[in-house]
Amino acid sequence: MTTTPPALPPVAADVAAAALELLPARLRKRVDGAAAKASGWPVEATPDGVRIRVDEDTAVTLKVTNGIVADADDAVCGCLLAPACLHRAAVLSKAPLADAPVAEPPAEQAQPAEQARPTAQEPPAEFPDPGAAPPAAALTAVQAMALHALRTAATAVLVTGLTGSGAVQRAELLHAAHSARLAGLHLPSAAAVRIARRLGEARSEDPAFRLSELSGELAALLDLVRRPDDAVTPARRAYEPAKPLRLYGLFTEPVVTASGYAGATTYALGPDGTLLTVSDVAPGGPERAAQAAGSPVPGGCALPLREWGDGCGVILTSPTVSPDGRIGGGSRIRSVRASGARWDEPPLDALWQRPPADQLAGALDWRGRPADARPAGGDLLFLTGTVGVDGGFLVSGGPALRLLAPDERPELPYAENLRLLAARPGLALRLIARVVPDRPGGVHALAAAWTGHDGEQIRADLGLRRLNRSHIPAQTTPPPQGDAPPALPVELDLLRRAVDRTVAGGRAVTAAAADGELPRRLRAVGLTTGAQCARSLADAAADRRHDPLGRLLPADPDAFAAAWLAAAVYCSAAARSLLPAAWSASDRSDPVRSDPDRTDPDRSASDQV
Repeated sequence: MTTTPPALPPVAADVAAAALELLPARLRKRVDGAAAKASGWPVEATPDGVRIRVDEDTAVTLKVTNGIVADADDAVCGCLLAPACLHRAAVLSKAPLADAPVAEPPAEQAQPAEQARPTAQEPPAEFPDPGAAPPAAALTAVQAMALHALRTAATAVLVTGLTGSGAVQRAELLHAAHSARLAGLHLPSAAAVRIARRLGEARSEDPAFRLSELSGELAALLDLVRRPDDAVTPARRAYEPAKPLRLYGLFTEPVVTASGYAGATTYALGPDGTLLTVSDVAPGGPERAAQAAGSPVPGGCALPLREWGDGCGVILTSPTVSPDGRIGGGSRIRSVRASGARWDEPPLDALWQRPPADQLAGALDWRGRPADARPAGGDLLFLTGTVGVDGGFLVSGGPALRLLAPDERPELPYAENLRLLAARPGLALRLIARVVPDRPGGVHALAAAWTGHDGEQIRADLGLRRLNRSHIPAQTTPPPQGDAPPALPVELDLLRRAVDRTVAGGRAVTAAAADGELPRRLRAVGLTTGAQCARSLADAAADRRHDPLGRLLPADPDAFAAAWLAAAVYCSAAARSLLPAAWSASDRSDPVRSDPDRTDPDRSASDQV
């Protein structure tokens, strides 16, 4: 029997950054190559962590405290140059970045890209200068310097692009994040750590990496550093005492984050119709998700989270609840099991009665809010429909959609379960899903319910319960024919690809690949602000001015970042404006012109300025 070697434990961001800071300049240039070699170094478990064997005479030892390498002294190398050695820096660069669970809530795993907040939609010429200092009245001098460092580090990543951002750029970002956290800027600090984490995923060719997610994280950070009032946030969620709660379980979702945390979150419907969550997330890998789903509901009723989400009810007394709907596990909370409800019974049935396009509009609005102002479950869609002949999902009163796996790790059965459901055309489903803004024709399927062989309802958490053919009845009704999935204007998709291409290749690639026809095409379909954004991005990428003597002046990274940010924010706002109309059952043949009041992204943008 082959034993799987232990994985590298998560490392605190400041520890990873400090390791690179200790290196002399000649060694910093070699960190990326050393980190690539570190993938082949054997890892051995120790009583308090792991040991990475570099060669016969050298090893790097990592001590783990509470699941992470929390201190610089916990990373030790046996070579003569330690701690300023390449071995130690390479291992810490290769390890996943850790963060406190409160800084990266479990919901992020299922909506991995933190989308840019659409606060300014004017053409780049009128866009606020990201290089300008934030208003001093809102920040202390230390906070202003920390925001400036974050802006500089994020802009450097954007200018060099993913292909040019190595360990040094990642370390600068982590240093800025650490300084911001010490200054009380917890939200931008967490955003910077997430960007560094995405860069690490890309360098290691992690299959979980998505370019669109990195693009969204960069836009969110660059936008956030311009808004001091939003950047200064409390470090932890404030849990307040609440009245007794009668909760109906909806479903349980596995949680796997890029920072080395895993667990499960159960969603439940509260007495006032709002959604609340209970989570068990701790350091660990995907295998911990099933274990956490078996954790009991807080308060002593011994009901597992997974069973609660599978149709049971709970009554909580003396609970504590955060503003975004997360239930705490304080010592005073007490719980007792109660009767639950099926999805087609009240009060849960009401969640499926809202028109799909209205649900989508609400979910997209939720994504446009600051991360700390998003109520639990605000991004969920409750859809009723039928599996089509092509494996799509035909939404009642809505479009034909593709059901996508939120996570394709083999430990989570999403993909396998969805293939099984798609093979039963004509099967009527109730579905809980999550919108995917950059894929308008699909949704992430989280849980489903249908009528089984014996006439009883089967309810399945698609990321936790592994289905088989016996769970799904044979086809009894002719499967319906579906329409094509909804789509946004191809011109908007081209602009979004240009935004992502900038993140991938940096300024030089943007200048070389600029499409002179794109502004004209955007203007031809009525997306005039998008046309100006595309033109300004191309001009900023290619702008190399000369002084009066004809000498080439240095490029202006802040102007380039401003133009890119305007284009990125516009794409997000335009998608939020156009996608509900594309989902509307009335006329999906021309999503731009079907409803001018709802689909004019330039009009929506001016309303947000």
